[in-house]
Amino acid sequence: MVEVSTKFQDLIENKEWKLLKHSLNELDYIQISDLIEESSGKEKIILFRLLSRVQAKEVFHFLPHVEQQYIIEGLAQNTRKLSDLLNDIEPDVRTAFFEELPGEVTQQLMQCLLPEERQISTQLLGYPEDSIGRLMTPEYVAIRPDNTVEEAFNHIRKYGRDSETLNVIYIVNFEWKLVDDIRIKELILASPHQLVSELMDNKFVALNAMEDQESAIKVFSDYDRVALPVVTDEGVLIGIVSVDDIMDVVEEESTEDFHKFGAFKDAIAEPLTARIFSLYKNRIVWLLLLVFVNIFSGAALSSFESVIQSVVSLVFFLPLLIDSGGNAGSQSATLMIRSLAIGDVELKDWYKLIGKEVIVSLLLGITMAVGVAAVASFRSPEIIWVVAITMVANVLIGSLVGLLLPFVFTRLKLDPATASAPLITSIADICGVLIYFSVASWFFGM
Repeated sequence: MVEVSTKFQDLIENKEWKLLKHSLNELDYIQISDLIEESSGKEKIILFRLLSRVQAKEVFHFLPHVEQQYIIEGLAQNTRKLSDLLNDIEPDVRTAFFEELPGEVTQQLMQCLLPEERQISTQLLGYPEDSIGRLMTPEYVAIRPDNTVEEAFNHIRKYGRDSETLNVIYIVNFEWKLVDDIRIKELILASPHQLVSELMDNKFVALNAMEDQESAIKVFSDYDRVALPVVTDEGVLIGIVSVDDIMDVVEEESTEDFHKFGAFKDAIAEPLTARIFSLYKNRIVWLLLLVFVNIFSGAALSSFESVIQSVVSLVFFLPLLIDSGGNAGSQSATLMIRSLAIGDVELKDWYKLIGKEVIVSLLLGITMAVGVAAVASFRSPEIIWVVAITMVANVLIGSLVGLLLPFVFTRLKLDPATASAPLITSIADICGVLIYFSVASWFFGM
């Protein structure tokens, strides 16, 4: 990407706007978002302004919040471009962006929205923070039971263009209460004159808009869905949540847990005798490092979106598998730090311990793999081998990293107790995601 970035910098310096726009059209949305992130402040705005409305909408979704805010500020003088962007992006993406801004800034930007879009944003922002209502989008397609299949398809053609997904079509009564959902495949295979009610089985799963976002993770895993409907307490259909939105929640929760874990480990290092600045200095380096390392974890998740959408049940086991690698590494690191501290082990002994650790970690991994395979046999039998292989690999890598890091930090004259814990968990996060979805891609032939 460095060569590509240099190429675009040269085009900007030479003011080759037509060639620059043509070159942007040759990149996909993720590549453009990466390019904007790597560019300097002024270049970011130039690149974004040259995007078409469709490109701008999609690229904005892939940018981190800090970059999104910078783009919005850079477009402040271009009212039309700013208004087009805010009205074009998905309501759930717009809500996620607005909720991170100060209230007065959000109110100013809301004035750029069309009346119907402003009403949608006001409604979504009215739900409690971290509720499913904040995640949902009102862009879906619903039909009625008394429609024929032919009428249903006419309705889908008319209103489905802006829908988040067309994999599932929702069926509502005249009070707009959800009564069923139906896969598009069933409609395609049905007779054009058949009534939708004849295809219904009245079995559906829905999320409540007021429930916590974490509760949606389990529902997605249990029912293997790409999207789920969101209803009020009265059962009225008000939106849908996609698996992409849930993956963002999984990533945020993992990051939050990691921050808490790292802060706890560092805080217990002689808090009564240590100086305030000393505690700050020891902890801030690794917390800042964590911020940048998490980028790799998020990028790894993004690169496997197609696998996740094809086998949604993989999401359920992701935290379990990642945590297992981190826990195994923390155990190994704790043993090594203690042994180094009391003199049972010296720096020169590191290579003697690797062989023994490999055998121990393999035995641990196989035992834990049997346990996770047993869980998968009841919940998702199709991924038993994927989770079992991943468990063995994660425990093995986590244990070896946990063994070696204390030696490395001791050699560099750094405190292994302060540094090892957050870095082990970080490495386990990245390796766990890469191993898990790589194994899944290989196993399912993707």
